[in-house]
Amino acid sequence: MAETDDHADTYRAFKAAVNMTASALEKHLGSEASQSVGQKTGGSGEATGHREGRRIVEILHKAKSDLSDADYGHMRKVVGYVHRHLKQGGPKDKAAVEDSPWRLSLMNWGHDPAKDS
Repeated sequence: MAETDDHADTYRAFKAAVNMTASALEKHLGSEASQSVGQKTGGSGEATGHREGRRIVEILHKAKSDLSDADYGHMRKVVGYVHRHLKQGGPKDKAAVEDSPWRLSLMNWGHDPAKDS
């Protein structure tokens, strides 16, 4: 697939928003803490962010040349979520951020705000 300007912009924004490696995200998604946060939808009992995190891992494992239009669409969704969630701000006390639902939820989407500081 030929890369469009939109795809190039999306790829850069995704790489900036998702600051966790695939292996770090997989490890986080396997934790009890990861599964304890987020809105549960459907009958599976899995939170939306947790499901999205599994999809992000799939994207991170792909070569850039193998990304589909659907992948780029999902990448835009991830960027939007991370930006909106960061604007909400987390706990004011930096020490409280570590195990906060705010951080854990962002990590389900591939962004660890503790890496920002």
